[in-house]
Amino acid sequence: MDRLTHEGLMATSVLIVEDEPEFLRRFSEAVLADTGLHLLAAVSTGRAGRAMLDAQPPDVMLIDLGLPDMDGVELIRHAAHHHPGCDVLVVTMFADDLHLLSSIEAGATGYLLKDAGGRRIAGAIHELRAGGSPISPSIARRVLERFRVATAPLPAATPPVLAANASPMSERESEILRLVSKGFSFDTVGELLGISPHTVVTHVKKIYRKLAVHSRGEAVHEARQMGLL
Repeated sequence: MDRLTHEGLMATSVLIVEDEPEFLRRFSEAVLADTGLHLLAAVSTGRAGRAMLDAQPPDVMLIDLGLPDMDGVELIRHAAHHHPGCDVLVVTMFADDLHLLSSIEAGATGYLLKDAGGRRIAGAIHELRAGGSPISPSIARRVLERFRVATAPLPAATPPVLAANASPMSERESEILRLVSKGFSFDTVGELLGISPHTVVTHVKKIYRKLAVHSRGEAVHEARQMGLL
């Protein structure tokens, strides 16, 4: 299928990895119904997903966690390490902290429950490519509370752990990159840190420039390679 949209723009390519036939059909139809999206492939096993991911990396991988042949988190981690330009959208039945946090730590950039409708799925894919991190409302508050404690600023008197020249980024930029790497949107990062989304974007642009990258995925990958995350 041609990836060009009616406006002549390149459509967002999507790989779906889902073992339940009904959900595989529903997600595929949601992608096919959106002229801005291109269904690269729809597979039902983790191994098939990994093979397709390595052969032709998509812009977005939509994945369930309960795959028959491997843990979906393992495939998310593979995508984050080997294809940092690919955003990962988890769509699953698991709403518990363990699956949620494991997915985010592995590199997922969005997390929806399977009660999401087709239009929400398609909208979430576009949101990912625009720099957002769609999360189902029923679990978003719990995630925010958990990470608000984890990212509380250190007391002013606490000396920095690293030498001043160990990182090219400022303390604030490092803090923002850590939150972005967890999959939070710029709006959410601003809410957690008490700054405006515009200020977050300004910091993110500086991070991109300092790390010589052009996307959120590349920034997270490069920072991990440098030992900054």
